[in-house]
Amino acid sequence: MARFTVITFGCQMNSHDSERIGEVLRGAGHSEAEGLEDADLVLLNTCSIREKAEQKLRSEVGRIALLKQKRPELTIAVAGCVAQQEGENLLRRMPDVDLLLGPDNIPELPRLLLEAEGRAEPVVRTEFDLDAPHFLAAAAEPGRTPVSAFVTVMKGCNERCTYCIVPHTRGPERYRPAREIIDEVRRLVGAGAREVTLLGQTVNSYRDPLASLPPAPGAGEAPWQHTRGLRAREDESEFAALLRAIAAEVPELLRLRYTSPHPRHLTVSLIRAHQDLRVLARHVHLPVQAGSDRVLRRMLRRYSSAEYEERVAALRQAVPGVTVATDMIVGFPGETSEDFEQTLALVERVGFSIIYGFKYSERPYTAAVNLGDDVTEAEKAERLARLIAMGDRMRTDALREQVGTRQSVLFEGRGKTGALRGRTERSEIVHAAGPDSLIGQLREVEVTGSFKNSLLGEIPGVDAQGPQPRQPLPGKPSGPRALPVVP
Repeated sequence: MARFTVITFGCQMNSHDSERIGEVLRGAGHSEAEGLEDADLVLLNTCSIREKAEQKLRSEVGRIALLKQKRPELTIAVAGCVAQQEGENLLRRMPDVDLLLGPDNIPELPRLLLEAEGRAEPVVRTEFDLDAPHFLAAAAEPGRTPVSAFVTVMKGCNERCTYCIVPHTRGPERYRPAREIIDEVRRLVGAGAREVTLLGQTVNSYRDPLASLPPAPGAGEAPWQHTRGLRAREDESEFAALLRAIAAEVPELLRLRYTSPHPRHLTVSLIRAHQDLRVLARHVHLPVQAGSDRVLRRMLRRYSSAEYEERVAALRQAVPGVTVATDMIVGFPGETSEDFEQTLALVERVGFSIIYGFKYSERPYTAAVNLGDDVTEAEKAERLARLIAMGDRMRTDALREQVGTRQSVLFEGRGKTGALRGRTERSEIVHAAGPDSLIGQLREVEVTGSFKNSLLGEIPGVDAQGPQPRQPLPGKPSGPRALPVVP
């Protein structure tokens, strides 16, 4: 049996897939290696959302190929979206790879490894499970199950955003039966998980394939001024009903999150779920991508900036204090300086808790390739720097505002300094001193300071024992600083 190591690139879905890969391999009798040097199998689970991820893969395969020269029996496998995207074409550029498999073929991995051992040619398996969708459930192993766990509710994407390769690498939307999802959440909580994040490429488009969920409160309501009635009804899904079912049937779950939603499925029913369910985090990651309607149309995002802002405003009215994070692309084909200024204006109006900004890069098999990459790298870099600077300023100010408040924090483990690390229900990271017994607990924490991206806290009634967090940023100046007078 092989000793394996898994190297992961990309999103939370990939991290989840890598955990399932490890479980599949352990279930087949393989064991985890301590590192590359003593591994018989190195599996790289890849991401193809951005060009840089593919460059990382080529670099990593080249590094591992040097080990393979010394140990020809070493097996190199590439899984995930790059494998699905490129298939056999990848082997021409990376001849040292022995096995390629797509995201839907993870359950077949033990058999494919045996097949690869007996063949001189690489094995390629990149088939979608369209006829009988399969969702790998977590093993829910006590001692291995993290405090914060992931559960897949759907995969694939029916949107056709012109910049995005996901429909090509993950296929059309396929949904998992609600009963399977609820049962997996229950098993994970029984094994020690206290928080679950529901995963899907457009997670809030969810519909139960067995039609077992009752309609959620607010389903079908469409009071929007900026979305026409028929379009608004098409945005409805059964995701809110799924959230309510999980909350009702797994009451031991302390916190429930989800990622990544599509703005058009932020419906009245989902907003009502956020309002009614205490277990649901007061945080939503809602990618907007641009603030210019002209650019949004070229991206085929299927909403306007006014529609996005209207839905966010409704969520904030229903759930005071909810934080909203987002994704932004700068330098999309045809984006003018005026378009970018509209993006910055939207950022100021909405006030995001965190912005994940990226420069546009052409992806194969996407419609945007035909638009031409006409924004220079220098312009992209300058726009990204301005966007990130604005986001950093807003985030730093928002974190400073939390100093002196009390927040409910779920401690997930220890951070880089050894201090406890947890998150508020608004998804703010908190560092505090305390014993291991608090890991997995939900505790009230007094916020005593802030950093650039996180908070410092003290736990009332708990001795500040063990490793200490680093010191926070100084408080915000009360007024403008006076420059010294130079004679």
